[in-house]
Amino acid sequence: MKENIADPVQSAQLIVRLERLTPETPGKWGKMDAHQVICHLSDSFRAVMGPGVPSMATPLSKTVIKWVALNAPLKWPQGVPTRPEVDQFIGGTKPVEFARDRHDLKTLMADFATRTSGSLQPHPIFGTLTTREWHRWGWRHMDHHLRQFGA
Repeated sequence: MKENIADPVQSAQLIVRLERLTPETPGKWGKMDAHQVICHLSDSFRAVMGPGVPSMATPLSKTVIKWVALNAPLKWPQGVPTRPEVDQFIGGTKPVEFARDRHDLKTLMADFATRTSGSLQPHPIFGTLTTREWHRWGWRHMDHHLRQFGA
């Protein structure tokens, strides 16, 4: 079975990894620091559970790229541009207090894990996703950024 955020064991493993982060945890790539990544992940969950973000989906991104991103046994690439709405240097939530922001992320993760596709906005790149695809995306997105900080 592929990893997904709705699986209680796999979600708990993500939380353990998230708990390893500190404000001083160095990144292996990217511009964001650990605190900014926590806010970025929270913003990403909020965006799809709330009003959404403008679509930049194309026929290719809604089919081939989506399939590869969710199913291929490859790590997500580094350096993919972040949507401005969830980019902590542009329009994303600014970090305030590390422990509180991390707690908020854990709450959003738990809420997201209970959602079905009908209660989520289309993904800005992949378009409409099934519940299973959303839960897979949630796990892969968290994993990508936790790996960014060696967690």
